[in-house]
Amino acid sequence: GDMVYVEKGGEIIPKITGVDVDSRVLLGEKVQFPKVCPECGTPLVREAGEAAWYCPNDLTCPPQIKGKIEHFVSRKAMNIDGIGEETVSLLYQHKLLSNVADLYQLKLSDLTWLAGLGEKSGRKMLQGIADSRNVPFERVLFALGIRYVGATVAKNLAVNMRSIDRLASAKKEELTLLDEVGERIAESVVSYFADERHRTLVQRLKDAGLQFEIHAGAEQTVVSDKLKGLSIVISGTFANHSRDELKALIEANGGKNASGVTSKTHYLLAGDNMGPAKREKATSLGVQIISEEEFMQMIE
Repeated sequence: GDMVYVEKGGEIIPKITGVDVDSRVLLGEKVQFPKVCPECGTPLVREAGEAAWYCPNDLTCPPQIKGKIEHFVSRKAMNIDGIGEETVSLLYQHKLLSNVADLYQLKLSDLTWLAGLGEKSGRKMLQGIADSRNVPFERVLFALGIRYVGATVAKNLAVNMRSIDRLASAKKEELTLLDEVGERIAESVVSYFADERHRTLVQRLKDAGLQFEIHAGAEQTVVSDKLKGLSIVISGTFANHSRDELKALIEANGGKNASGVTSKTHYLLAGDNMGPAKREKATSLGVQIISEEEFMQMIE
């Protein structure tokens, strides 16, 4: 029941800046912040320097299990057609899925009797699962859902480490030498592979035939070196290309995609509705801001 002051943080995201204590009525009990996960009862934790409390039980907490599977099958990860949030919940509820490796053991007879799933939907789902065996290593690595490892970082790790075995044995000091990989990401990767349960999951996915290495000649064809040595950050929406298409063009012309503006960034490729904070940071660091048209002129 408190009255609070709210402003737009960075001119976009609502942020509570204070409480008007003079308007308090003081009826009812004070809010008790939860100390344990409401789903699995695990004590909540908060990383130093971060605001959010979270449940660390990422292996047996039901919404986290379902969330990891939903991330795994999503378009930018394994892109498995026919499986959405409702289907994941249904399969989990009937104990057909407890982790992502279980997807590759599903049979048509497991699916056709479930409510809302017929033979046609079941075959479509199984075909999507089969097709995902051809998804390249960097997207498989992203699909694993390692904390702090987004699509860009996953690609950098895959390209530099070449295989999941090499990545699993890498030391923190080695990983921090790579582009886009700081101490927090390196620690998260090392911690992930230090857990035997994660190693077992990866082995099951290997046995299922997923791509866990980059084979010779599998890299994207580079059409020019016009952006060689240049680090480019993309932000906003664009009229003629999707962000994924622009990222592909950057790499095809020898450049590097970066996720955040730093002193090492050469260009900020700015579209509509870009956050003002990112523009301000680029300006303060002297990073050149270019439009979609200017970018296309650079590579043409």
